[in-house]
Amino acid sequence: MTGQFDGLGDRYEEFSRTPFRQFLEVPSVMKAVGDVKGTAVFDYGCGAGDYTRWFAERRASRVVGFDVSQQMVEYAQERERRQPLGIEYCAGTIPDRFQGRFDLVVSVYVIPYAVTQGDLSGQFDAAAWLLRPGGRYVALPVHPEFPHADPDFYDRYGLRMYAPKLPGDGDPVTLELVFGQRRDVLTARYWSRATLTDALHQAGFQDLRWHDHHVTDEGLRAYGTTSWDRYIERPHAAIFSCAKEERL
Repeated sequence: MTGQFDGLGDRYEEFSRTPFRQFLEVPSVMKAVGDVKGTAVFDYGCGAGDYTRWFAERRASRVVGFDVSQQMVEYAQERERRQPLGIEYCAGTIPDRFQGRFDLVVSVYVIPYAVTQGDLSGQFDAAAWLLRPGGRYVALPVHPEFPHADPDFYDRYGLRMYAPKLPGDGDPVTLELVFGQRRDVLTARYWSRATLTDALHQAGFQDLRWHDHHVTDEGLRAYGTTSWDRYIERPHAAIFSCAKEERL
């Protein structure tokens, strides 16, 4: 999985400046996350550090960014050196000292790179391991009902996503980043709502909620309602939140 993302740090930072992310994705994720002030946050799959930095700017008491890609983490660390926010980064393996230390684990576009059922369960187990009892997990998988047969459906938002047939659990989905002057192609994986739900319960999560996307007022003023309608109706990613079971 790491090979897909090595060298894409600048690309992901550029993506964070697109209207889609600024006015739709990030506000939707942040609404699902809620107020992070005074909380310990673990960004699982931090990439270039965009969300990691947003959590720190919103006064989380501790923010750690983790990614399996060493190059992505190095890119995020360089941003931290240029503009320090007190973020800690780690790559490859999560240190043992992090067990049960976090109030919130956020995982944006990491579930789509779980190739097997074991990989998927491993991600959820890791999130539960990181959290204190009652801590929350917020993540974004491929939306189980995305329009797989229409490659151009999300083109106006800077991406394309499609599959040759109606995907089943673990099937590959092609994701293209098509904003700016480059075109990058990644392979994601599809997981059904039922499989996600079952794996979360097996990992010890409860109170599973699926969240709607929304556009900010600024985004509506700048681009109009109709520009966002098709994504709101059929998003390429779902947003869910759940909580680690409390100890009895």
